Amino acid sequence: MQELISYAVIFAALIGHCLLAGKMYRTVHADNDLSIKEKNDWKLKALIFPGFFWFRYKNTKG
Repeated sequence: MQELISYAVIFAALIGHCLLAGKMYRTVHADNDLSIKEKNDWKLKALIFPGFFWFRYKNTKG
């Protein structure tokens, strides 16, 4: 049972990671103020640590 719970937690974290990375990817892609290189940099960061870089991206825009 302990193994099942740990797999469920890992699966939930993975799904959250993917959803937040996708949200950031779409937001960055729609931003016309960024150059192609800047968009690619933010998209790569979104794939690695989407939660951390989402707030950094929002702070640079806000």
